[in-house]
Amino acid sequence: MPEALILVIPIGLIALIGGAVGGAWIQQRIEYRRAAGAEMKASRILGEAERRQKELLLEAKEEAIRLRSQAEGELRDRRSEVQRLERRLIHKEENLDRKLESLERRERSLTNKERHLDDARSKLTDLEQQRRQEIERLASLTTQEAREVLLAEIEHEVRDEANRRMREIEAELKEEAEQRARDILSTAMQRLSSDVISEATVSVVPLPSDDMKGRIIGREGRNIRTLEHLTGVDVIIDDTPDAVTLSTFDPVRREVARVALTKLISDGRIHPARIEDMVEKAQKEVDATIREAGEQAVVEAGVPGLHPEIVKALGRLKYRYSYGQNQLKHAVETARIAGMLADELGADANVARRGGLLHDLGKAIDHEVEGTHSLIGAEMARRYGVSEAVAHCIESHHEETEPNSVEAVVTIIADAISGSRPGARRESLEQYIKRLRSLEEVGNGFDGVEKCYAIQAGREIRIIVKPEDIDDLGAMRLAKDISKKIEETLEYPGQIKVTVIREKRAVEYAK
Repeated sequence: MPEALILVIPIGLIALIGGAVGGAWIQQRIEYRRAAGAEMKASRILGEAERRQKELLLEAKEEAIRLRSQAEGELRDRRSEVQRLERRLIHKEENLDRKLESLERRERSLTNKERHLDDARSKLTDLEQQRRQEIERLASLTTQEAREVLLAEIEHEVRDEANRRMREIEAELKEEAEQRARDILSTAMQRLSSDVISEATVSVVPLPSDDMKGRIIGREGRNIRTLEHLTGVDVIIDDTPDAVTLSTFDPVRREVARVALTKLISDGRIHPARIEDMVEKAQKEVDATIREAGEQAVVEAGVPGLHPEIVKALGRLKYRYSYGQNQLKHAVETARIAGMLADELGADANVARRGGLLHDLGKAIDHEVEGTHSLIGAEMARRYGVSEAVAHCIESHHEETEPNSVEAVVTIIADAISGSRPGARRESLEQYIKRLRSLEEVGNGFDGVEKCYAIQAGREIRIIVKPEDIDDLGAMRLAKDISKKIEETLEYPGQIKVTVIREKRAVEYAK
């Protein structure tokens, strides 16, 4: 037993030592593996960081390249803009040089003319001296008498020379101005295309039969009285077969009555309650038509941004006519002509178009407000925020206010072109004959006139004068006096050409 114990103790010690050594070795291996895992994880983290760093560097390089290309593009754009501005400046400098050359040429021409006038004055002085000496020598006149005779002759010669020079200068300026105006007007009018007027100003409602007249009148006239009371029109029922005529000074009321009566005839039920209902519906329908017409006119004229009340008033001109010309179409046509003329003249085309479109705005309400349609329209335009330049075009288009801008004058011209172009308006035979007679009466009212004829539909008047009473210079003065008299006393569309003819005939007979 003791021997066995002796053997067990060493073996246990050895086993204990071996276990301790093994445990230490196992713990060492575990720690080594942990360290190796941590080192691998650190390596992975480091690799991931390096990869992320490379990606960030690559993205930074790409962003730098993009910003650089963008900066280069902006630089190129700015360079092209600078080059364009340089070209414009060079072009302006060339234009200024040309204008300076033109001014220098004109200055030289004026200098030459002044020098010629100085030479003419010196020649007249020499002639005056020579004439004085000759008169004193031949006539044995006193100095005062000779001076009076000489001054009378010189005055006559100078007046003739001045009149000739004035006539030449006026002819040159007139020819240049007429050519320039003709070019501008022809360019603008060729770009315009409009219809010849064909609308009638009388509202006639057709009836399916004459029996309908009795139903419109109603029992004891209650239907027709209700219709006239609600619409404010006169319903004329006469012997005209199958038709009823509507009459009123307000074209919008006449249209409401026409629409309402047409609906009543189609419906067949005509009594006061039904008439009231139809008139209300017709009023709404006409209001919608007026708004649409105004908006369409604004679009056609290229004038956006107007107040709704102005657009509505403009649409009312759809039912207004002047000498058969529809006033809304006339307004649009005037706006287009004014815009084209302003473009040709270098004026503000936007102001000219707005002035042309709104120049007859007052005609939409002139039966409700006292005053001329020009001033009424200008006041209404100012009330709804239209610019003062446009309002001035409106109030001055009949020259009731003196025009003080190019756009105002352009509006006047465009209005005249639209109203006086061939096919724009028509007038009654009585008015036409009256206008021709008035023209001939104006011409015959001057002394020295032998015959006077109004021709070209009243657009030209020819005056034949007595040659023994009026000389060539007098004929020129007579033409100016007659044209001024026509402008002051007559009203007419467009312009009238005044031609004075002076003819001297010498007749002899060989026997």
